[in-house]
Amino acid sequence: MFKTIANAWKIPDLRKKMLFTLFIVLIFRIGSVIPVPFLDVHALKALTEGWKDTSNMLAYYDVFSGGAFSNATLFAMSVTPYINSSIIMQLLTVALPPLERLAKEGMEGRKKIATITRYVTVILGIIQGTAYYIWLLRSHIVSYDGWNGSGIFTALVIIFAFTAGTALMMWLGEQINQNGVGNGISILLFVGIIARLPVTFGTLWQYFKLGLEGDIAKIIYSCIFVIIFLVIIWVIVFMNDAERRIPIQYAKRVVGRKMYGGQNTHLPIKVGLSGVMPIIFASSILSIPSTILLFMGATDKNSDAWKNIPDFWKGFFNAFDMGGWIYTVLYFIFIIGFAYFYVTIQYNPIEMANNLRQNNGTIPGIRPGKPTADFIAKILSKITLIGALFLAFIAIVPLIFSGVTGMHGLMMGGTSVIILVGVALETGRQLESQMMVRHSKGFLD
Repeated sequence: MFKTIANAWKIPDLRKKMLFTLFIVLIFRIGSVIPVPFLDVHALKALTEGWKDTSNMLAYYDVFSGGAFSNATLFAMSVTPYINSSIIMQLLTVALPPLERLAKEGMEGRKKIATITRYVTVILGIIQGTAYYIWLLRSHIVSYDGWNGSGIFTALVIIFAFTAGTALMMWLGEQINQNGVGNGISILLFVGIIARLPVTFGTLWQYFKLGLEGDIAKIIYSCIFVIIFLVIIWVIVFMNDAERRIPIQYAKRVVGRKMYGGQNTHLPIKVGLSGVMPIIFASSILSIPSTILLFMGATDKNSDAWKNIPDFWKGFFNAFDMGGWIYTVLYFIFIIGFAYFYVTIQYNPIEMANNLRQNNGTIPGIRPGKPTADFIAKILSKITLIGALFLAFIAIVPLIFSGVTGMHGLMMGGTSVIILVGVALETGRQLESQMMVRHSKGFLD
């Protein structure tokens, strides 16, 4: 990875792209420390210290935002509204025929869907920003009630500041896609998680110090956490390169005096077809109860708002608390379900079979047409199950570890590690492919 970056840096064009990406990352980090106006920063810090060491969804948001969420800064919402918007649009593309037709219109159709996704992102940013403002207001974090004693101006400024930060992050991600290196949204997620690494290792060191003071179990648990962390990285890298190769044989054909085809090749199908998207989809869906609690201002279970909630709904929200067994089971199921959903909308076995037949390609022992499509669908189903189980296992292991050991605040779990490793490997591949294109000789050389 480091060798790839060093080699890419020697190429002027790629160096400009890498510098542009670093510039966007710098803007993102600056925006992550600019607080929105009318907030009592000291009161907010005292409030957020209570849930930073827990495994609830607010701490999860804080990891993805690089600490911006707990400090109520300009980029507090991070890219969560954009991710939720993308989920909604992908679901609607399958469900609504007009959007399905747009998706099949090629580049122009995808541009229109991307435009709609941006509008939905802004709407979701307003909703999520409003929920966050209500939580801040009920937690007595809002320090100024606006002009002439009216809180309307204050509310509008805070909500629109959060929404503007979401829109700006979406725009920054698109700029990386066009002029930088890697996937823009993934890069911003990557940087946000990296920014929380010192906090995670600081928390781990605090647990280790408790072990030195007499709690030997904390030393053992800390060592186990480090081992699990390294094993997860190794497994992710191994599974990221794993693939199932379907043998393909092309028939010979004569065109004029030349003979074409006749070679044997393979169709590679990666085990991790869906990448980290199923985990992001599942996390976003399961974060809805926490967002509702934000609207109600009841994230603190010692608050009056929580005490006024009926017992049935208290049980409901407790069941969806991050780290609970119901949350863990649903998390596991949703990851598998979204993995199949993502592969279904991204890969069409019938289209793959038709492309093979048009190019005189066949799978040995399988007749062209529907049998080939059924065979590819069967392979995709098996590979997707293996990849989904791998993702689900990686995602829930840290949750189980926190529940068993009681060591909370170590939010550098499976989800974060998968994103870190996945984005790093994906960006490295893009750099390698771009270097290969620039180093390849033209037919005139």
